[in-house]
Amino acid sequence: MKKWLSLFLIGLLAISVVASGCIGGGEETTTKGKIAIVYDVGGRGDLSFNDMAYLGASKAAKDFNLELVEVQSAKETDYLQNLETLAQQGDYEIIIAVGFMMTDAVKQVAAKYPDQKFAIIDGFDPEMPDNVMMILFKENEGSALVGALAGMIAANDDKDKVGIVLGMEIPVLYKFEAGYRFGVSWGVDYYNQKMGTNKKVDVIYQYTGTFTDAAKGKAAAQAQLQQGAWVIYQVAGGTGVGVFDAVAEALKAQSKDMGPPFAIGVDSAQDWIKPGVIIASMMKRVDVGVYTAVKAAVEGTFKGGVVELGLKEGGVGISTIEDVKEMFNSLPEDTKKQKLQELGFDSEDQLFAKLEETRKQVPDWIWQAIDELKQKIINGEIQVPAPMDKDGIEKIRNANDWTEMMG
Repeated sequence: MKKWLSLFLIGLLAISVVASGCIGGGEETTTKGKIAIVYDVGGRGDLSFNDMAYLGASKAAKDFNLELVEVQSAKETDYLQNLETLAQQGDYEIIIAVGFMMTDAVKQVAAKYPDQKFAIIDGFDPEMPDNVMMILFKENEGSALVGALAGMIAANDDKDKVGIVLGMEIPVLYKFEAGYRFGVSWGVDYYNQKMGTNKKVDVIYQYTGTFTDAAKGKAAAQAQLQQGAWVIYQVAGGTGVGVFDAVAEALKAQSKDMGPPFAIGVDSAQDWIKPGVIIASMMKRVDVGVYTAVKAAVEGTFKGGVVELGLKEGGVGISTIEDVKEMFNSLPEDTKKQKLQELGFDSEDQLFAKLEETRKQVPDWIWQAIDELKQKIINGEIQVPAPMDKDGIEKIRNANDWTEMMG
């Protein structure tokens, strides 16, 4: 995995300039302007959150003929310096900060440079300067869909537990957890009504405290599997790669190359990372958020304040095979060939056929039920809870069913 991550990182640098803790330079181009993106310490190569941010920025750079400058923060103390160094140059259409941990730094720098446009992913402060677009997502809505998937798979296989492995215990992850719990409860209720049963599926959860330690993710998932978790949702960035490994090893121990048990990916369409293991992914379209910010800056419609993207806006969702193809095909050719070789496939068609076969392990009526839930959320018939503090998530954990979670 480490070797492949290196290849992934190298390939994705095709149109960008990268700095580590400082600003990098590059050859002059004939572009119409420049945009900059600053990553937090998690950085590129996580196959999820940060890589999705890159995809949005690179697409915007291509569509609007812009030079893209990337800055990697080596440590948290780099945030302020990286943002201010960019702002001092005064030649960026917009500077994008990826991750809530840069909220304070963005607030300070934006106040000092009021003519510079900024955007921050997942960062919120009610006193943020009006030259900052705060891009938030309704992770609770997307997580409800994969929760429903997990709950119905477990109930249909006569299992009574599913799991969720998370990164740091922060407000935004409470939204993931709450949405997942809501979806599991909704899905089991749907199953019981359809089948005339009275099954119950419990959610096992663990916060690992990190987004970069795959070993901790693997250990957490192994513990949940031992407790009987039939599907595990990873909400932990790079830590979540360990969840995939744990489920893959559990299947191998049973001489199986396809679930269940299953894992569920997060942020990007991660299904292709472990074909047969990952049944689907909750896509948090950070790429859509980044692209939205750049488009607004370039077209003169930029406005500070909160922009929140949910199912209705295409900001979150459950992955389709087409999503997976788009994500995989965005990789450089050399990287795709390397990945196919590692997975034992001779072609992309074989890989996608494996993913199709994996999805067929789940009855069609379950996928249809998820579409039904999606539409009910979009039209406002169902509202998924989105707690942002410890008291809020505790109420969700203690609720008896999804209707109680709705209040």
